[in-house]
Amino acid sequence: QVQLVESGGGSVEAGGSLRLSCVISGYTYDLRYMAWFRQAPGKEREGVAAIFTGVGTTYYATSVKGRFTISQGHARNSAYLQMDNLRPEDTAMYYCVAGSVYAEYWYDWRAANDRGQGTQVTVSS
Repeated sequence: QVQLVESGGGSVEAGGSLRLSCVISGYTYDLRYMAWFRQAPGKEREGVAAIFTGVGTTYYATSVKGRFTISQGHARNSAYLQMDNLRPEDTAMYYCVAGSVYAEYWYDWRAANDRGQGTQVTVSS
């Protein structure tokens, strides 16, 4: 049984930092990537960042480029999202996903094999 566990959300003031963690276990497919999505109330879900486990290639949404950093653990079944210089508009539920699609599809929520339950990030002004 696949388990995908997220942690690290919380509340912070604008300009602050948070680090999200995600660990997946029990999967049986070729784990090519792990990614973070977010969804704010009343807004569409969006892909925030992805890392491809084979070579460590990373992708970022334009809105977070230069402020967020995605990385993977040594065992490649974990992913971390370091979020710096947070803004109120970063407030959202953040979800970790994992899957086996190729890079051009990582931003498609439906393409993921597994998705976490989400962790809330709240940034106050």
